[in-house]
Amino acid sequence: MTAKVLFGREQISAHPGFDQLAAHLPGWEIASCPPDKVADHLDGVDVICPLGARIGVPIISNGSFGLVHQFGVGLERVDIATATQLGVLVARVPGDVGGNADSCAELAVLHLLALFRRLDASRAALAESHWLQRPVGRSLLDATVLIVGLGAIGTALARRLAPFGPRLLGVRARPELGGPAGLDLVAGPDQLPDLLAQADAVMCCAVLHDGNAGMFGQSEFAAMRPGAVFVNVARGGLVDEAALLAALETGQVGAAGLDVFSSEPADPQSPLIQHPNVIATPHIGWHTDFMFRQTSEAFAANLMRYSRGEQPLWTVNSVAARRS
Repeated sequence: MTAKVLFGREQISAHPGFDQLAAHLPGWEIASCPPDKVADHLDGVDVICPLGARIGVPIISNGSFGLVHQFGVGLERVDIATATQLGVLVARVPGDVGGNADSCAELAVLHLLALFRRLDASRAALAESHWLQRPVGRSLLDATVLIVGLGAIGTALARRLAPFGPRLLGVRARPELGGPAGLDLVAGPDQLPDLLAQADAVMCCAVLHDGNAGMFGQSEFAAMRPGAVFVNVARGGLVDEAALLAALETGQVGAAGLDVFSSEPADPQSPLIQHPNVIATPHIGWHTDFMFRQTSEAFAANLMRYSRGEQPLWTVNSVAARRS
């Protein structure tokens, strides 16, 4: 009997495509549709993979699928409470399993180095023959870097930054869990304002949930060391973008590296993206060959487990009676 998985986007990426995933899913039909058309494609679907689609009450109630499984980490657009009530399991591929965390951490380092070493201004100086006016960059050695969120991405980032020699600080919801070697301090969210004032760079790696939307707003940017750098590779919803733009305009925030935005696809002409002290990328932190390979294998193996009647790995809920 053929099982069917529906992806809430026409393609995972331009490359690779669904054909590479299909090699890991013998006996499965792979279907796809635009994010806003999932409700029209529920017939015969056993598993939904949201990608960027919102999986809410109408879709969960009208479908017969028993599993919502993300191709990656983010589940903020899935109504987990409704899924649980209706016997639908919800799962994801953890960042440290699927390569997402390592890939995002690499991009965070790229943004940080590009901003510290003033890459855009340096390229412009060369292009305009301003050799004697080359910009002076900032070294990570002896700088203080604050990582907000020490989950898979934050942990991977700390391990990559430690060899550069900065003083590393961390903030996490449960500071008693500590952090990887190389962190000088791990504190709770109540100490965030104090640590913001000490940091030359603030790296946002937190997981977005109902309780922390807009956690970086006017007061947080005002608490930062004047001229510090801000980098976000987590979720755009964690940042009040108007407050960030205002802080950039005054110089309170010296520069920002942004891979995620409150609304995606982001408007390339927005004042924030167009700001001269912003380096922006189109949510590509996860977008690497390594991540696609690792996540495809883990995602497919979990769907095969489910098709055999086994409990999928990495579920975020439990149900009294599984819908099938």
